[in-house]
Amino acid sequence: MQYNELGDTGLKVSHVGLGGAAFSNIYGAYNENRSIDLIKESLKQGINYLETGPWYGQGCSERTLGKALQGIPRESFIIASKVGRYEKSTEKMFDFTAEKTAAGVDNTLSLLGLDYVDLIQVHDVTFAPDISIILKETLPTLEKAVRDGKARYIGIADYDIDLMQEIIEESEVKISTILSYAKSTLFDNRLQNYTNAFKSKGIGVINAAATGMGLLSNKGPQPWHPASDDIKAICRRASDYCKQQDVELARLASWFTLNQPGIDVNVCGFFNVEQMTDTLEILKTGLNEHEKAVLADVQTRFFNKVTLHWDDVELPAYKAELNKVLNQ
Repeated sequence: MQYNELGDTGLKVSHVGLGGAAFSNIYGAYNENRSIDLIKESLKQGINYLETGPWYGQGCSERTLGKALQGIPRESFIIASKVGRYEKSTEKMFDFTAEKTAAGVDNTLSLLGLDYVDLIQVHDVTFAPDISIILKETLPTLEKAVRDGKARYIGIADYDIDLMQEIIEESEVKISTILSYAKSTLFDNRLQNYTNAFKSKGIGVINAAATGMGLLSNKGPQPWHPASDDIKAICRRASDYCKQQDVELARLASWFTLNQPGIDVNVCGFFNVEQMTDTLEILKTGLNEHEKAVLADVQTRFFNKVTLHWDDVELPAYKAELNKVLNQ
């Protein structure tokens, strides 16, 4: 396993990290035993970075990790969780207030069965009513959590990289990491435009969703996926082509992402042990010649000179739903 320095934190993180969203019903039917087996086997295979948060199954992910980590030496893993995004109901989904943030940290530690997390991140800052609440309430509360020994470092996680940059520039609280998702993929590789700037400030770069949350796979995305129909159609054509070539698109997408420079850890939401071992095999040995040829074809035929994203989809939809709830 390759290990990288996470910014200037001093933490050495595995190049492949384990994503906790899969320890819920987000990517398919949740199975506790399968999830615990996956967590334990991942640690045995050298993965030491574990990513979770209260939003994933409304505590299910954190609770599952807590069960799996019982008896595991604390120094053998690095774990990150989040605050800010919590419940499924629209009116309770986001809360960045100081009071809720402090309670969220304590609840996370309780579910994990740990005294501290290595990294606590503000989840989806885009959805805050104004970044002033992030700067004046959320981050100072997390700074206190660090002082109290409940967390070691603070990060922010969002789809909007420019917004994360803005918060870092304006924050009086030290931010040690950023987490970007679906921005280091075959269809959208914009994270590469920012990695050097983050690195120059000693900020660790965490990337997630190499397959674009399932878009870049032969199986395709879950029904909830926020991408527009045209993006889904292009990715479906790419997956159909891969099926014709007897190649799994997710392998090509994973290899592409794992080989992008400047990224400290790539968080992967594995569904089972087989997916995890396959990804680690790709990292170790690379693609075979046939897969390399298919990847070149996929890039030329489907994703050449095109940046596909869903930047302006989720936030307007959330605001519209919230207004509807508040006006009832």
